[in-house]
Amino acid sequence: MNKREAPQSSRAPPAPSAPRQDTVFAGLDAVASGIAVWDAAQKLRYCNRHFRESFHHAIAEIAQGLSYPYYLELVARSNELVLADPAGWIAEQESRFGSDGLEEQPLADGRIYQIQRRATEDGGMVTTVYDISLLKRGEKALVRAKELAETADQTKSRFLRAANHDLRQPLATLKILIYNCMSEPDEEHRNDLFHAMDIAVSIMEDLLGALLQIGQLDAGKIVPRVTTFQLAQIFQRLDIQFRHQAQEKGLKLRIVDSRSSITSDKALLERILSNLVANAVRYTDVGRILIGCRHSGGKLRIEVRDTGRGIGPQYLERIFDEFYQVADGKRDKKRGLGLGLNIVKRIAGLLDHPISVRSTQGKGSLFAIEVPAGNVWHSDIGEPEISESIGGEFAGVSVLLIEDDEALRIATTELLERWGIVVHAIQEEAQARELFERSAFDPKLIIADYSLREQHGTEVVRSICALLGREIPSIIVTADTDPLLIQRLKGEGFPVLIKPVNPPRLRVLMHNLLYEPQAAPVVRS
Repeated sequence: MNKREAPQSSRAPPAPSAPRQDTVFAGLDAVASGIAVWDAAQKLRYCNRHFRESFHHAIAEIAQGLSYPYYLELVARSNELVLADPAGWIAEQESRFGSDGLEEQPLADGRIYQIQRRATEDGGMVTTVYDISLLKRGEKALVRAKELAETADQTKSRFLRAANHDLRQPLATLKILIYNCMSEPDEEHRNDLFHAMDIAVSIMEDLLGALLQIGQLDAGKIVPRVTTFQLAQIFQRLDIQFRHQAQEKGLKLRIVDSRSSITSDKALLERILSNLVANAVRYTDVGRILIGCRHSGGKLRIEVRDTGRGIGPQYLERIFDEFYQVADGKRDKKRGLGLGLNIVKRIAGLLDHPISVRSTQGKGSLFAIEVPAGNVWHSDIGEPEISESIGGEFAGVSVLLIEDDEALRIATTELLERWGIVVHAIQEEAQARELFERSAFDPKLIIADYSLREQHGTEVVRSICALLGREIPSIIVTADTDPLLIQRLKGEGFPVLIKPVNPPRLRVLMHNLLYEPQAAPVVRS
């Protein structure tokens, strides 16, 4: 062996040195929870920064050597904890020294501590303090969400029960009237039956319309179109709409003329006032209904007064709730599902127009809505009259109509245009291809006759979808009532309507396809 080389050591390398105490303490100070170590004599041997900061009012006195009973007294005296009986709490905590335990303690500032005790082998104890306020708020939010979901489920069940009754009743009436009409020889009586049928259908239309409007509001599909206009325009329409109904009930309807201008969405404001006046007519048995307005600061207060049944004070806070109906023991077969005032409240909220109500049971009610006053020189006198073409749920929707019968094509186009729909009506596939080549027309819905001259409507629909490179919600209309054909079309994913098409049924189907696509059938190629 070379003498200059030192012999290799056969000893193992030295063990790493123990961490310095200050390093350990610095690490514990970084822990997000408070930690305190007590010895068997109930003296504080160590606590980290977060433990001291957990009790701000006692922080100056929490130090090594502090006795556990005095620590409890300091904390109780600080009033940081919410304690019903401070002395009893101190005694109870003293008796638990050296035992394992876990408890939650609310603080005066709204926070919540979780305090955990762990016994040590030498008879002492470690106390750990966690701030669980965020966790508890999360738990409360989950409980609240669960309660809301249960409430929604109960509301849905209540709605289904109400809808089952209120929609089935006029439907059952309609079936009986149709049966009676078929065998009625007297023309005058038959006309009376037709009139009754029309009333039954109108009731169902009102109910379905209210439901669709609620669906639109839920989906955020209604966007206000605010302009300045003459209030008299709405008052004139209300007079036309409700004067005959009021006269049929023997009521006097008076609308005070107004030359005031207001700033609002004309179509939506008319919906609000129509619902209020409809309620006034429905729940007033004798007397009158008065519609007018008065200035209030920079606003105009539009009022609908009636001498009807009135509403008890115990019901006033709930009458605007969805599906709520006052239990007055006088159920009206035409009273609906309790959606009218909910629609009023939600549209008024959308427009930021405050709604108020005063009522005396047995004497009548006053509903009022405040709208911003407009400048008469800025009012749009020549604006088109309020109709679904500017305020309806289908306003601006583009539809491709495929129908080879000219008379039916024209009639259906006029119907759809009255609903505010942008219609392109064609007879065959070649016209569709020409339309898409020369324009940027983008249909959101296709309505196609099944039995076209050259091919089936389903083939044209598929061809158009392939041409545009996307699936388009489509409705197939047919006069063929063959059950096998209907079953096959539905199996291919096409909603089917039988001619002659019922407009309310068409509206419902269009609403489902356009605004509830998750429930729509899937077209199979």
